[in-house]
Amino acid sequence: MTSDQRVVVIGGGLAGLRLARRLAAQAGTSVTVLGEEPYAPYNRVLLAEVLAGRYAPEVIALPEPGPVLRRGVRAVRIDRAERAVRCDDGTVEAYDTLVLATGSNPVLPPLRGLFAPGGRDLPAGVHAFRTMDDCLALSAAVRPGVRAVVIGGGLLGVSAARALAERGAQVVLAQQGERLMERQLDADASALLHAHLCALGLEIHTECRVRGLTTAQPPARPPHRRVRAEPGKPRDDGGDRRVTGVEFADGYRLDADLVVLACGVRPRTGLASAAGLEVRTGIVVDDRLRTSDPDVHAVGDCAEHAGRVYGLAGPALEQADALAGLLSGPGTPYTGTRALTRLTLGCAGGGPLDLAAFGETTPLPGDDVLRLSDATRRTYRKVVVRGDRLVGGVLLGELSTVGALARTWDDDARLPETADLFHLLTDDGGH
Repeated sequence: MTSDQRVVVIGGGLAGLRLARRLAAQAGTSVTVLGEEPYAPYNRVLLAEVLAGRYAPEVIALPEPGPVLRRGVRAVRIDRAERAVRCDDGTVEAYDTLVLATGSNPVLPPLRGLFAPGGRDLPAGVHAFRTMDDCLALSAAVRPGVRAVVIGGGLLGVSAARALAERGAQVVLAQQGERLMERQLDADASALLHAHLCALGLEIHTECRVRGLTTAQPPARPPHRRVRAEPGKPRDDGGDRRVTGVEFADGYRLDADLVVLACGVRPRTGLASAAGLEVRTGIVVDDRLRTSDPDVHAVGDCAEHAGRVYGLAGPALEQADALAGLLSGPGTPYTGTRALTRLTLGCAGGGPLDLAAFGETTPLPGDDVLRLSDATRRTYRKVVVRGDRLVGGVLLGELSTVGALARTWDDDARLPETADLFHLLTDDGGH
């Protein structure tokens, strides 16, 4: 990158701020980050800990980015011909290089009763779980004994359900698939996770499709009374529909005071699409993280590289680091990320359950599969070996080997020639 370059980053999350900090250290580079949320930047991965009451919101704050970040400013249009970004407050940010780090939106399933005819507002009591606003609204609504239904049994749904249970809610977790966290865990590990969550008091339904929501109008308030919504709190103006229950495809109905939509996320590509950039599932980028316009790049949850959208913090940070190197010098092309998923499921009345998964946890014909499990200690370790390479693994309850295993997998290193492969599951991971 030559001197006196103006870099504009749209998105004030992990990836956008990581990139901005790296570039701001370069002489002759001016960096501006447009952050839509009004809050200090925070680690989205830890929102469940805020919801559980373990952390205050300020604990998950990211390092202060300084003047490069404009909070509460939303980019509404990219003018590629003028090399400018137009914002909702009327300001215009000119750029030489533009980076899209717009993240993702929660998926809202096509449930009957989710929206009123012609409306776009969720019923009171229904929440996505993606932003600090979502987290604060849920925190304000949850209380001991409240009836909560979490729709979605993936990583996000499991995290939200556990957090609500720790706050004393009566939680039902509804998963359409046959097991929890089926993208990351095999059947045995998922069964252990299921048992752990049940021990927390959760009621879990798998292979269960939610068909719709039931709602009711609360009593109207007197005409002279006006209620002003506060940040982070659900609106209650007497005119909103309020959720009262969840209906399943088999006709079963559950009463509900709260419903959490944890059905996955979708890359935010609206700005890129409107600007004429190539978009498939995400914003298509090459090995230099360039879009179809070489002056525009994309990183993080919104980016699609080699046909893959990761949607995880690790790849987003790796992309940000790679792009910083590419923009400030020769750099190294980005060739993809081998992502590791980690999660700690705490328990107010007992010990936590630690979980880690990486690579291919479902073996192919001819693969070697090694397992060690202890039902009493609630531990489970499994690795998948293909030829002389470790291709994946999952560990629950005891993660002392995860660092060495992940390094061996990430480096795609050849395993030692030995007839006994159980050394992979010992405390040194085979090293």
